[in-house]
Amino acid sequence: MSEINWDALRAAAVAAMKKSYSPYSNFAVGAAALTSDGRVVSGCNIENASYGVTLCAECSLVSDLLMTGGGKLVAFTCVDANENVLMPCGRCRQLLVEHAAPGMILETISGMKSMAEVLPDAFTREELEANG
Repeated sequence: MSEINWDALRAAAVAAMKKSYSPYSNFAVGAAALTSDGRVVSGCNIENASYGVTLCAECSLVSDLLMTGGGKLVAFTCVDANENVLMPCGRCRQLLVEHAAPGMILETISGMKSMAEVLPDAFTREELEANG
């Protein structure tokens, strides 16, 4: 994969954030990622009155990934309503590791990091296969 256009990726996250359904928290979130085949997928948070079924932006991003052809994520960013970069929560880091290409890079609040840096010693399919 050649040079990643982080400005374009962030712009896709901002566009997704503007579609957020967040009437309870008023905390709109958008996420965007570059796939291994060069597509950009995105998602926004979708809240629910029953907070436990609220979907983070990363959840709708992974749905977009699978609905538009699958593949692996190579670069990821996430923003709030002020267009500030956000760090995915722990649950979403686990979701992202499932769909990450080797060496996937995330734009984080403390700079560019690999998936392994934001979720060290991740639980993956390999653990299930080794014990299955």
